[in-house]
Amino acid sequence: MYDYGLSVLEQYGLSAARSWRGRGALLCQTQNGLVMIREFNGSETKLKYQRALLQKIQESRICRTDYLFPTLEGDLVARDKDGAAYTLRRWYEGRECDTKSREDILRSVRALADLHKGMRLEFQENYAARSQREEYQRHNRELRKIQKFIRKKKAENDFEKMYALSAQWFLEKAAEATERLENSGYRELLEESRKRGCICHGEFNQHNVLFTENGIAVTNFEHWCYDIQMADLYRFMRKILEKYNWNLELAQEMVTAYQERKEITRGEMENLKLRFQYPEKYWKLANYYFSHKKIWISEKNVEKLRILVKQREVWEDFGEKCFKKFLF
Repeated sequence: MYDYGLSVLEQYGLSAARSWRGRGALLCQTQNGLVMIREFNGSETKLKYQRALLQKIQESRICRTDYLFPTLEGDLVARDKDGAAYTLRRWYEGRECDTKSREDILRSVRALADLHKGMRLEFQENYAARSQREEYQRHNRELRKIQKFIRKKKAENDFEKMYALSAQWFLEKAAEATERLENSGYRELLEESRKRGCICHGEFNQHNVLFTENGIAVTNFEHWCYDIQMADLYRFMRKILEKYNWNLELAQEMVTAYQERKEITRGEMENLKLRFQYPEKYWKLANYYFSHKKIWISEKNVEKLRILVKQREVWEDFGEKCFKKFLF
């Protein structure tokens, strides 16, 4: 019978009063409170930096996070009798951020700003995110490649037909955003960010923000990286705003909520604006289509593309309208 890593608890000097599966891991109620056992297949070196980062945040009392426990031997990774690797971390009882709640959204943004204030370590090149410039250039090449592929095979299904009709417009917007980035102060902003050792969560979304009785806890830092911290704010805002048809009022409230806790410099604000001018979601859908089997395309992705194409006129002017208030 599988124990899903439960047997490694003894390596931490702990035992479980009860345990249950949740969030792709094993949750256990122990004498040290609620913990999570999760399979691990990443870099143990990066894990050490992750623990140092989370310890720093905990000590600063800026924001509550999950954090890693070492074994009794001082290791961050425990292995069961079959050699499977696991980590153990503090966990919290609570509910995820409700994206239908404006209050939850704004509280999450404030928590992100608080988090960013404490997320700094001496810069390590190995854990730097790919540059925004390189990302855009790569995405542009992939979009052109997919456009050429569909033209050659001839569009057969609804997804391919919509892509064929909309690709050129989105390609032009992608090229414009890339050119704006080249002509911005991006290089200087990135260099300054690295000098200061600024770190991004890497996957700050509603699933990793827990509302508990004692406040907000931010979890799952596996994708942390050195980057301009506006990347975190952008990713969270984009996912929320897609659900709200690019609502300007909500967007500005989110930026203001972040500023209430942490200053956004002019350079950072310009970079945030530029990120919204690149059609990233369009690239994501196209890339998913191209890298998976094309015999059957899920109706869910067809609908996502349909909504994206329908929203393009609202999205096109969003960056200029939203950030005019903050860039004067």
